[in-house]
Amino acid sequence: MVFGMRRNVLRPADSPRADRVTYVELFFDLVFVFALTQLSAYLYENQTPLGALEGVIMVCALWWAWVSTTWVTNWLDPVKLPVRGAVLALAFVSFVMSVAIAEAFGDRAWTFAIAFVVLQVGRTAFIVWATARHDPAVSRDFLRILVWTGAGAVLWITGAVLPLSLQLPLWAAALVLELVGTVLGYPVPGLGRVNIASWDVSGPHIAERSALFVLIALGEGLLVTGFAFVATESSAESIVAMTAAFVAAASAWWIYFDHGERIGAEAIEAAAEPGRLVRTAYTWTHLLIIAGIVLLSVGDKEALGHPHAHSLAATVVTLGGPLLFLVGTVLFRRVLERRWATAHVIGVVGILLLAALTPVLDALGESVAVTLLLVAVAIGETIGRVRLGRRSGG
Repeated sequence: MVFGMRRNVLRPADSPRADRVTYVELFFDLVFVFALTQLSAYLYENQTPLGALEGVIMVCALWWAWVSTTWVTNWLDPVKLPVRGAVLALAFVSFVMSVAIAEAFGDRAWTFAIAFVVLQVGRTAFIVWATARHDPAVSRDFLRILVWTGAGAVLWITGAVLPLSLQLPLWAAALVLELVGTVLGYPVPGLGRVNIASWDVSGPHIAERSALFVLIALGEGLLVTGFAFVATESSAESIVAMTAAFVAAASAWWIYFDHGERIGAEAIEAAAEPGRLVRTAYTWTHLLIIAGIVLLSVGDKEALGHPHAHSLAATVVTLGGPLLFLVGTVLFRRVLERRWATAHVIGVVGILLLAALTPVLDALGESVAVTLLLVAVAIGETIGRVRLGRRSGG
């Protein structure tokens, strides 16, 4: 008996569907609106060093779950019924995982770990089976990835049954294992390693999917801020905080979409090793961008709930989000254009200088100051794009 799905469910290379983002992929993304909302709420309620470490693990796990699925649908055609069914099943498992986020380091550690493992192992096994007959090279590559994913699954499940002091390092080790795998090419004795540089990926599909996730993260931030404002008694401080939150989100959108989003697809299409470029620009640097946007929403909520707070935690969430976002966009642009985006670099330096003013600025003051800085970066981004003679990507 020949192993593999009989039906060819690969994306057609000679069709507009090769680059198209499908509606079922967008439905899958909707689950992560809820996931990011849960993550923001958890970070807001746990502004401690331990909470920060747990938040890092959660955001890395969520991003890895999402971006790995994006890689799979870059090869498989979600218009085909088997793939559509698989994506919907993955969406349900992601939903279960998202429900468990608030207690992932407590009573629902099992739920989160099992859902994450089912998502990772199930998705990878599916593409191995779906491509075995029709693209054996891809199937072999993902078989190697499946071996590494299985090893990580042991760490996730083991960590879920152990005390928190052991759960944290085991879950962190599972994520590090995934990262090391991507760097080394998932080597497996007897099977060799994955040559990611040889992967023929769709630049427009990967770029658009990642851009849509950035939009989801920004929308989640506005959702969190909106609910926080509704639950707060109206005052001059709350109105200023809400306005600053919206302007900061709009500026972040401008910074990412005015120019950077467009050049991604173009750079991938022109790259000699598109797989390697996508891995660096979208799998790695976008993690910082998404983490920054999530933390930005936590800072907005802090400015709304405790506008006059003077604390290290308030400073970290208020300035840390924009800092991570700008560092991520700086690296993203560096990878794609081989140059440093001047406005972004100035923005990073500006946030670091703002940190020196924390003794005289409260949470609301920091929020307003960093919002004005993001506006300045957005303006500088547009000026730089116009000087280069390029069209807007928005």
